[in-house]
Amino acid sequence: MDLIDKLREIVGERVSAAPTERLCYSSDASQVKGMPDYVVRPISTEEVSKVVALAADFSVPVTARGAGTGLAGGAVAVCGGIVLDMSGMNRILEMDLANLQVIVEPGVVQARLNEALKPHGFFFPPDPGSSAICTIGGLIANNGSGMRCVKYGTTKSYVLDLEVVLADGRVIRTGSRMLKSAAGYDLTRLFIGSEGTLGIITKAGLRVMPLPKARRLVMASFEDAEAAGRAVAKTFASGIVPSACEILDRTTIAVLRRCDPNLVLPEGDVILFEVDGTKGSTKESAEEIARICSPIAAEVMIASGEKEMEEIWEARRLVGAAVSRLDPTKSRIYVGEDVGVPIKMIPALIREIGEISERFDLPAMKYGHIGDGNLHVALFIDVLDEDEWTRLEAAADAIHRAAIRLGGTVSSEHGIGAARAGYMKMQWDEGTLSVMRSIKKALDPKGILNPGKLGLFESPSSSSGGD
Repeated sequence: MDLIDKLREIVGERVSAAPTERLCYSSDASQVKGMPDYVVRPISTEEVSKVVALAADFSVPVTARGAGTGLAGGAVAVCGGIVLDMSGMNRILEMDLANLQVIVEPGVVQARLNEALKPHGFFFPPDPGSSAICTIGGLIANNGSGMRCVKYGTTKSYVLDLEVVLADGRVIRTGSRMLKSAAGYDLTRLFIGSEGTLGIITKAGLRVMPLPKARRLVMASFEDAEAAGRAVAKTFASGIVPSACEILDRTTIAVLRRCDPNLVLPEGDVILFEVDGTKGSTKESAEEIARICSPIAAEVMIASGEKEMEEIWEARRLVGAAVSRLDPTKSRIYVGEDVGVPIKMIPALIREIGEISERFDLPAMKYGHIGDGNLHVALFIDVLDEDEWTRLEAAADAIHRAAIRLGGTVSSEHGIGAARAGYMKMQWDEGTLSVMRSIKKALDPKGILNPGKLGLFESPSSSSGGD
């Protein structure tokens, strides 16, 4: 009996080997490509367990996939094999708000979870730009975060328990319903950020937070990134911790204005400071931030109300899609888009990326989470021009190396995947990498879970064939 027949015994018609369907799963939002041999859509932990056990028997790679919004090729089957489309496991199983937690399946979309929580006065704080489409499973697998991690932290701060299918099909739980526990190894943290290379998440217990009573947004523009960096440092030194602290460079501002000429934003390199809390505390904090920024900034504005604030944040979330307005003849390519450095080094990083952009003659847009040192970069090329592709790859390499040289990281929230696998030996010493390899071998001795990612091993070939 062929593998696909055995897969049909488990999931029925929710499996396909059709070339057209496989092609739909051959990429994510990155430039990484890889054709799977089979697409399987499980709807239960039992099905995932049986599929993975079968794959282990056949030594076939298994790559878990959520919404496919990743920018590092993490959900791309670069070695063929099975793609597990987890989007069908999309139920909010329990809302235990008396204990400040919810139980969800991995295919739940982040924004849908917050829509369900809002009427009860709670929210799940991680807030990526792709929140309208990205899934909880993907967030956990990459330890994603987004715009409000300055105050609230990243996804790992909100995961209490995971149900995980291991490489041999066994199902384990990693935590409990306790908000804190010191019983044994922290297996939950081990799987967070592991990008599906150690196990496949089938259920998550998440901590949620009460919605703040009020929010305010301060917008400050600066002549250069150094001045913006000083304003951020002074704000933090004053004791104010914004819920979000974003930078939008002047190119990004120009793009947003082309999309919406009426959008209320100042000119120049702009910092968005959001504060939340009570009505009185947010008013006081917003006024203090404005006072701190005024001597350094070219212009300081405070959003007039909730509607204006939401319009600005919605524009920020759409930056990735809007950048095509910069030059309709060129395509936006995200490379070096997730680098991070210590906060005080952000101005230096922005300056270096500007120099790299000029050196390789590629327009660049820079924006991101200056409050935690994470910068996103989009470069623009003519995708039909081979020379521009060559310069793009060289520019990406220079950006990653600059981040490491400045004491930072090649990925702050998007993951390593296949796109950044080559930088792991620069990011970590051999001793650290050997520990990572040992963990991988212990949990996945056949190397079937998302092979070709994280740069820990050579990429094996799928034994099941494929295109």
